[in-house]
Amino acid sequence: MSNIPAELKYSKSHEWIKEENGVFTIGLTDYAQSALGDIVFINLPEEADNVKAGESFSDVESVKAVSDVFSPVTGAVTAVNEDLLDNPALVNESPYEAWLIQVSDVSDTEELLDAEGYAAVVAAEEA
Repeated sequence: MSNIPAELKYSKSHEWIKEENGVFTIGLTDYAQSALGDIVFINLPEEADNVKAGESFSDVESVKAVSDVFSPVTGAVTAVNEDLLDNPALVNESPYEAWLIQVSDVSDTEELLDAEGYAAVVAAEEA
């Protein structure tokens, strides 16, 4: 069973979202990193780039494949986790600590799921 912290929100495409004071931190879920396998490279956007809900903002290269990462919200990138550029395996080691980007001026949050809703998505994919 995947680790799904109750305090976070989630997208159907396996990103987690944590909102603090209007800043939304986005990363890959435990389920996503597990499905990807060992991550060897992460391509991140630049600060001040805009992201749009449902559109790819990054790609992650694992030993299995290259996968797009989709933004769960629309907004402006205010920070990028530079640590991942040197050590992308942090996502495998600690998916809920190794965030990808932070976004502000956020809209389009209605598709976000709570932990229970996301658990149902994972259960359906594992079935």
